[in-house]
Amino acid sequence: MQQRRDERDSTATKSTRRLVEKTVKDILVNKRRLVEVPYTATLGDTMNALVANKLVAVAVAAPPGQWIGAGGSMIMESDKQTGIVRKHYIGMVTMLDIVAHIADNDQDQMIGGSVDGVADLERKMMVPVSSIIGHCLEGLSLWTLNPNTSILECMELFSKGIHRALVPMNGQMENIQGVELVESASSYKMLTQMDLLKFLKDHAPELEGILSRSIKEVGAINDNVYAINDRTKVIEAIKCLRTASLNAVPIVQSNDDIEEDHRHLINGKGRKLIGTFSATDLRGCHFSALQTWLPLRAQEFTEIVSTSPLFAAEEGLSPKELVTCLPDSPLSEVIDKVVSKHVHRVWVVDQQGLLVGLISLTDIVVVLRASILSKIDAM
Repeated sequence: MQQRRDERDSTATKSTRRLVEKTVKDILVNKRRLVEVPYTATLGDTMNALVANKLVAVAVAAPPGQWIGAGGSMIMESDKQTGIVRKHYIGMVTMLDIVAHIADNDQDQMIGGSVDGVADLERKMMVPVSSIIGHCLEGLSLWTLNPNTSILECMELFSKGIHRALVPMNGQMENIQGVELVESASSYKMLTQMDLLKFLKDHAPELEGILSRSIKEVGAINDNVYAINDRTKVIEAIKCLRTASLNAVPIVQSNDDIEEDHRHLINGKGRKLIGTFSATDLRGCHFSALQTWLPLRAQEFTEIVSTSPLFAAEEGLSPKELVTCLPDSPLSEVIDKVVSKHVHRVWVVDQQGLLVGLISLTDIVVVLRASILSKIDAM
């Protein structure tokens, strides 16, 4: 019996070693080249690029020497043959940046379908994308990861709440490991938290043990969950996302016994979960349609947009569908839902459907990394 236990331990040790020997390059095997927009592109053009490529963020490129990159970074693309710098990546623009821009200033003028309202929204969508970089904190910094960076180093970066990083291909610094903020390469790929979790899901045998444990047991549940209620309007929900730098919020059932302002975020814990409002849901909205939807209640909006051809054509999730789990759900089940539904957080509810908290991609990366490190320490 002791011999069998030793054999199992030896197999587990070998599996863990195989996993930690993997690098960022292994994750990016089937990843396409970076999708980008020029700094002169309008916000409307940028939104079209996000829709066409089913993305939530896109890199912004400018001529070299004309811009200081986000956070002072210098991430450039150079000619593979001559080494001459062709462009400079000056930041990232996400759907949250776009909705923050839409919600900026006095949006009351935009509600009600007036000619002035339509014109104001059209004017906002015609500004150059470079003018809105940094509306939300994530756009203020660009990160790169070397292709030879280890899985553990990659997980360390993403465990800090960083959602994506550029990876130089055929770069001059390819033999240097770790995080770099100065880089030049002939092309780049984008690595995201979702890419990492898909890779780890495919290597589930190497993570045996942690995956079978409940999210409550491993401490992955974040019990700070901000919400809006079913009386919150779309424009108010957008402002809430912007204020708290959130990409999505749960929609909870209003309660006449509780005095609360539906225009602001509320504590969602212990409330009945009925929907999700996400910045990503706005990808399928042409701005002329969006203008008419701003005064609608957010819950009504999710029901309308769920019938959009954009979401009907996409695999995974419609805005109306709830992705939830229980505190006792195994971590493997949560990761399966994240990957199959392509969501960036799962709402944790009790047996009555009341919100307990949430588990984000960052929370998952944190507990997986801690598990791997503990196994390495035990070797």
